[in-house]
Amino acid sequence: MDKEAPREERRKCPRAYLDLPVEYRVMNAPYAHGGLVVNASEMGLLINSVKDILVGSKLNIAVLFPKGFQLTDFEASAEIIWKDYHQEENWEGYRYGLKFTEILEEDRRKLHQLLSVQFP
Repeated sequence: MDKEAPREERRKCPRAYLDLPVEYRVMNAPYAHGGLVVNASEMGLLINSVKDILVGSKLNIAVLFPKGFQLTDFEASAEIIWKDYHQEENWEGYRYGLKFTEILEEDRRKLHQLLSVQFP
């Protein structure tokens, strides 16, 4: 039986595996929706959500995370690059690959700080 060669990593930035709430709003839509960040990098996020959204949609996102004894967030604009139907033991919905399109420097520092905890 032939062993398959390991797949070459194509990502430019390492991913930190997270389990954080995300609130997102499709641009020009009236309502925000919730999801869960699965992993993150300096370039984007992988999130789970029950909402069905089109690839190419632009989102405003806010990721909530602990900072010491308080909660804080970072905000960014992102685009859905890919989506997949996803099913786990007690959950089914969609998994989205998001690419950041705009992030303020202060929020980029917060993201970097969050990621540096995962990659000391």
